Amino acid sequence: MKSGIRQDVTKLTWWPCRSPLTGGLLLLLALLLLLSAVAAKGPETDQNRRSQLISTQEIHEAEHRLSILGYWTGPVDGRFDSGSRHALVAFQKVEGRRRTGKLTSEELGALRIAVTFLPQYTGYAHVEIDLQRQVLFVIDESDTVTRILPVCTGNEQFYVDHGQVHRAYTPRGQFKIRRKILGFRISSLGLLYYPNYIYEGIAIHGSWAMAVYPASHGCIRIPMFAAKEFSELVPLGTTVMIY
Repeated sequence: MKSGIRQDVTKLTWWPCRSPLTGGLLLLLALLLLLSAVAAKGPETDQNRRSQLISTQEIHEAEHRLSILGYWTGPVDGRFDSGSRHALVAFQKVEGRRRTGKLTSEELGALRIAVTFLPQYTGYAHVEIDLQRQVLFVIDESDTVTRILPVCTGNEQFYVDHGQVHRAYTPRGQFKIRRKILGFRISSLGLLYYPNYIYEGIAIHGSWAMAVYPASHGCIRIPMFAAKEFSELVPLGTTVMIY
């Protein structure tokens, strides 16, 4: 008898979950929530899609504008490749825009009205590295900014190398390129491509790990595609200003 009672209680406990009325209300509520989410997201999604419809001609225009402004784009050929993306990221950093690396109609509009960047120091050929903006400028003898690259510098975090604790710090001040290595160098902290050493183990070098924010152990990372030519552009003894 007691066993039968327990079975009846069990059935009564589950009956509300099987109620067609309750199930219908839950389904209706879920449908309303879904429709609300779609309605809220729809216009923004359509707007973003329209802003990203860039033609080959517009890509070519954007690359041309980047090149004219001094950004290192690679070939200006109407193909938005890795070089174009790095150049756009550098532009977004200099102009204080969102660092997306995506070419949209809004970014093209900003490129059309942008002006040439003026160096902090003048009177001689040198390299400037702006740590706040995370960009590198190559300046010639006429004070013209000939190349602009995105960089990735020290993130100020602590790390361990060879059993010792170090801080990922990129030094500030005036330096000179003291030593170069052609091609790759494998270090305990990773792979360096065409490193140009400016202070102890701190170098400007090519890297695949190009975050849009500080993320290195202290070195100044630049995009791989530009590393070899950059090393050829800046001979030993070139002044490097880091601020």
